[in-house]
Amino acid sequence: MAKTEPNLVLSASGLAKSYLSGEQRLQVLRDVSLNVAAGESVSIRGESGSGKSTLINLLAGLDATEAGSLRWAGEPAAADRRAAFVGIVFQSFYLIPELDALANVLMAARIRGAIGTAERARALGLLARVGLETRVRHLPAELSGGERQRVALARALMNAPQLVLADEPTGNLDEHTGNAVIELLLGLCRDMGTALVLVTHNAAHAAKCDRPLTLHEGVLQ
Repeated sequence: MAKTEPNLVLSASGLAKSYLSGEQRLQVLRDVSLNVAAGESVSIRGESGSGKSTLINLLAGLDATEAGSLRWAGEPAAADRRAAFVGIVFQSFYLIPELDALANVLMAARIRGAIGTAERARALGLLARVGLETRVRHLPAELSGGERQRVALARALMNAPQLVLADEPTGNLDEHTGNAVIELLLGLCRDMGTALVLVTHNAAHAAKCDRPLTLHEGVLQ
């Protein structure tokens, strides 16, 4: 069994993914390897179609790799560990329209089991940290795009994950709001000691991370 450094939260080796398009198979990712240490922030930039979202899905265990291996904190990645280990922030927020901000954040904990006093207190605390303490009972339709993404940040951190994966979290936001969301995301992860992999097309946002990388034609550089 391959050994993994004890401080590595994420260890991916030789990941590959292809898709069938008509009669041709398109190779999206080729032999991608990535190690992320506890508390480290890594950014991944790349042109449209370079495989960034596909890579995030593989790292999150939402899709299966065709080759290589993926380990979370030294153990094989597994669906039954995902909710406790990984928090995910998507470009399109993916909030449940019928639930208010508090209930959306609590949904991350609900996946793991019953909701109690401690979980409600943590959710309220996280909403306060992202500046939404007065908006906890508002539905997503009553929130701005930036506020929705702040709810999504709180949800991603609800279970105190060791790793947050953020896929173009500012893609649906204006420049000013996007900058504020990135600063908040980086600050929260830094304060909580949470590792972060940020996929972004924004060079300025990428440069704020500890280690900026580039994905080009399916190869991580």
